[in-house]
Amino acid sequence: MENVAFTAVVTVASRTLILRDRLLGRVKKATLEDSRCLEISKLSIPSGIQLLDAVFAKPANEPARAALLLCHGIWETVEHWRGVQTSLAAQGVASLVFDYAGFGRSTGTIRWMQCEKDAIAAFEVLNALLPNSPVSVLGFSLGSGIAAAILDSISPQKLILCSSFPSFEAASRCVRPAGALTGLVPAIWNTEDSLPRRSLPILILHSENDRLFPTQMALNLASSCRGRAKLVIVPNQQHNDPFYRPQRRYWDHVISFLVLGR
Repeated sequence: MENVAFTAVVTVASRTLILRDRLLGRVKKATLEDSRCLEISKLSIPSGIQLLDAVFAKPANEPARAALLLCHGIWETVEHWRGVQTSLAAQGVASLVFDYAGFGRSTGTIRWMQCEKDAIAAFEVLNALLPNSPVSVLGFSLGSGIAAAILDSISPQKLILCSSFPSFEAASRCVRPAGALTGLVPAIWNTEDSLPRRSLPILILHSENDRLFPTQMALNLASSCRGRAKLVIVPNQQHNDPFYRPQRRYWDHVISFLVLGR
């Protein structure tokens, strides 16, 4: 029943919101920087019996200074992240974004354990693509729970949690209409409990005007790290602004954390 509830919650929310974005023309290929600054490759990543749609982007004219796996949120597909990938490449950061099984053009059905397997498979592919670059993981919204949950199975250099939540149960209460099934969802992705066990550098990045996940969620996550995580609240940003309208004042925090270590 928990697996069925998870699939129902995520499927209802993702299908509704992705359809809304397509109708409103929010899925665009426009980029922040000139697309000549990056090389883009479409990939199909095996994850068990599933094939994941993915996009790999790297700087066109210089070696990557860092590599970043992007675990996106509940209402996105790889197309939403083209502007972010372009902006990262312009600053020397290669990235790989993928659709979980059941999202976008990826095969299969949305399952929570499959989401974790998908992220692990994508991390291994990025490692193979850039064996000489340090690979870090960024989880956005839903992806923040997944990114934190797979840390026992991968060895990233750094972890970045954007628009994150303390647990999937807490997150599901914030999402309508799927929130009606909250009592049935599995007790998974309890990031607030798992972060204290982590020793890698962590950046928690949250939008000041996030109307989905309150800023207090980010404060609680940072507090659970007992001073070992860097917390940044970005002013005048809403939940989806980082990928709808990617701006340097948001993503420079990520680039600085990855490249400069601060």
